[in-house]
Amino acid sequence: MTPSLNEIKKPVERELKDFESSFKDLMKSSVPLLDKITYYIVQKKGKQVRPILVFLCAKLCGNINASTDVAASLIELSHTASLVHDDVVDNAYERRGFFSVNALWKNKIAVLVGDFLLTKGLQVALETKNFRHLQTVSTAVQQMAEGELLQMEKARRLDIDESIYYEIIRQKTASLIAAACSAGASSVTEDETSIRKMWLFGEKLGTAFQIKDDLFDYGDDEIGKPRGIDIKEKKMTLPLIYALNNADKTTKNKIINYIKNDSENPVKVKEVISFVRSMNGLSYAEEVMYKFQNEAIEILHTYPPSDARQSLEQLVYFFTTRKN
Repeated sequence: MTPSLNEIKKPVERELKDFESSFKDLMKSSVPLLDKITYYIVQKKGKQVRPILVFLCAKLCGNINASTDVAASLIELSHTASLVHDDVVDNAYERRGFFSVNALWKNKIAVLVGDFLLTKGLQVALETKNFRHLQTVSTAVQQMAEGELLQMEKARRLDIDESIYYEIIRQKTASLIAAACSAGASSVTEDETSIRKMWLFGEKLGTAFQIKDDLFDYGDDEIGKPRGIDIKEKKMTLPLIYALNNADKTTKNKIINYIKNDSENPVKVKEVISFVRSMNGLSYAEEVMYKFQNEAIEILHTYPPSDARQSLEQLVYFFTTRKN
């Protein structure tokens, strides 16, 4: 049975508690409206997986210090900014079961809040002279934007194969998780091999995480995300790509036509889901997810056993067995 997040973060529990307190202070603003919104964001925060990764990877590679705290702040601020901006881009009015910032305060304010969070992170890194963290996170944010734009471009034409899919999710999802792992390592060591290894670990973990997210679109469980939402948004996920690549030409054209022209029709969406299931798209995607999971574990096993390594292993399994 996969341990809970509370069990997983035990080796860095004290550091995370201190981080949460300093992060709340960091989010405060002298502008009343902005302070009200950032307070709302902090109250509705998610699992904080990325800060957990920063601290665990730091502990795996050395001794946690003030630079680790800066890395966690920069990662979490960048992640939060990306979520606020994503909700504007996607016209999404809910985030983790609560109203999104743009739903409550409209798009213009949401964009400005996202900008504030992003630049706040840059300011923290500059003030503390953590230039390596700045480089790491800037690379990730750039890749996230490129991944989103590549996905939008391909969604218009639906001409995506597996290699393009992996490139999209490497940039769009895995890059910030990789940055969290890499920044955690670079906060405690100057060993470039270890820092690069942690980036690669994060990429493997982030890819497995995204494939699991793809599978939710076809699941039966109550997962906090409506089934078929990726199909409605014309996102070409791994189960669908595999199913289309293994279908006969007539069926493939019919399904692509449904996605292009009838993605708002629940009957057609249900037919697409049934098609993907019948073509073993889900089992194939699961198989690929476990491959990335195992590759991430193999990287961890190049480090000596420790409580941090054990927690990171458990976190990998948490990512691939989660229910939401």
